[in-house]
Amino acid sequence: MTDGVFVTGTGTEVGKTVVAAAIARTLAAEGKRVAVFKPAVTGLDEGVETDHALLRRASGSDQSDGQIAPYRYGPPASPHLAAELAGEEINPERLRQTAQAATENADAIVCEGVGGLLVPLSPTYLVRDLAADLGYPLVVVAGPGLGTINHTLLTLEAARAAGLEVAAVVITPWPEEPTEIETSNRETIAAHGNVPVLTLPPIDLTEPDGWPDLQI
Repeated sequence: MTDGVFVTGTGTEVGKTVVAAAIARTLAAEGKRVAVFKPAVTGLDEGVETDHALLRRASGSDQSDGQIAPYRYGPPASPHLAAELAGEEINPERLRQTAQAATENADAIVCEGVGGLLVPLSPTYLVRDLAADLGYPLVVVAGPGLGTINHTLLTLEAARAAGLEVAAVVITPWPEEPTEIETSNRETIAAHGNVPVLTLPPIDLTEPDGWPDLQI
């Protein structure tokens, strides 16, 4: 089985793609052939660099859009709703096959979920189900501020309830001079979550050569 990780988050817009990209970039810098995978991308109508494009750029992969993200939609909505609006339903088997195919010529794969673990990909299939099917260790991305303890510990509990292995929590964007609350949040998550807690500072997405290593 190809080495890999599955990156999820405590919710949407917490930095999952940035963390996944940083992991992919770190692996590529080590000389590994890195594949990337995301089950669905929404929000294509917003006109910014897409998640799958950033992952491809960070990893140095030559995968096509469809080989990275088999389902892609315009509206910024939950994937099950975006699929419904497009008149289709996301097929779990297609997701599993696409992820497996991505590993065929790779030394490692970085998978990124959509939203949090309990986001539906279809009416009966959650992001958590996909993570369990793929079997890669989980990386949970969380914010540094107030409220992150509860959100992160709930995510860890949901992951472990499904038998998922949690490799680490990554807090981002981690400030150069963290406040007392931010420092306490990191320590509390590590203690109560019984998990390594790493940090990633703000990074310039246009300058991958300047990104710090993020080894999981």
